[in-house]
Amino acid sequence: MKPAHFIDADTARPARSPDATVFVLVGASHPGNVGAAARALKNMGFDTLRLVAPRFADVLTQPETLAFASGAEDVLRSARVHGELPDAVADCGVVVALSARVRDFGPPLHTPEWLPQLARRSAEQGRRVAFVFGSERFGLSNADVYRCDALLSIPANPAYTSLNLAQAVQVIAWEWRKAVGLHAVQPAQAESVAATAGEIQGMMTHVEQALLALEVLDPDAPRKLLPRLQRLASRAELTREEVQILRGVCTAILRKVPPR
Repeated sequence: MKPAHFIDADTARPARSPDATVFVLVGASHPGNVGAAARALKNMGFDTLRLVAPRFADVLTQPETLAFASGAEDVLRSARVHGELPDAVADCGVVVALSARVRDFGPPLHTPEWLPQLARRSAEQGRRVAFVFGSERFGLSNADVYRCDALLSIPANPAYTSLNLAQAVQVIAWEWRKAVGLHAVQPAQAESVAATAGEIQGMMTHVEQALLALEVLDPDAPRKLLPRLQRLASRAELTREEVQILRGVCTAILRKVPPR
């Protein structure tokens, strides 16, 4: 499991409005889809688009992208490009992968009917939500799905379930706009701050190091221990303080049992 790479000070700020929702395109290959996705977000009142390892490095400024954006050039101008998914969601508290395929020991699968519950819960806890979409040809890799807290599937014709990338973004942006509009909740002024995905990822790297030192984890045959622990961390909805406590335990273990 690779450590999270933080990109700037924004990673420390929890979301305070539905407009802070992040939409992530992983491995996008068609400029038109990127432009159409930007347009879809602006239609629904969102403006945070992030790309992970797109096929073309200059995709945000290609003529086809700008043509399909059709007035959403501001969304493209503010979009960020990242090398890996952990970088793109480091400041988010709930990361939702779009996929219809359930993975062993992976996150639970939901349909859009679950989104109002997510909207209410994330607002109460001040957790920024990210929706992650895979590439047009291959979808999301297992490794990227394991980094997410939940799977979301768009119900479609069983004989033809494949949606165009930009269309999938439009559907989820519409469903999420309804959810946050109907279930807008002012974040509670809680004493505890929700941990971000980047902080959870850093903790998981620390846990892995401690388990290797204790020889609980066999690096040659890790099986599914780490994905299971990732799921446990997701269900626990850890706060930043709790993450620090767990990392303190890992530090103490590594002090007593140095890495081999």
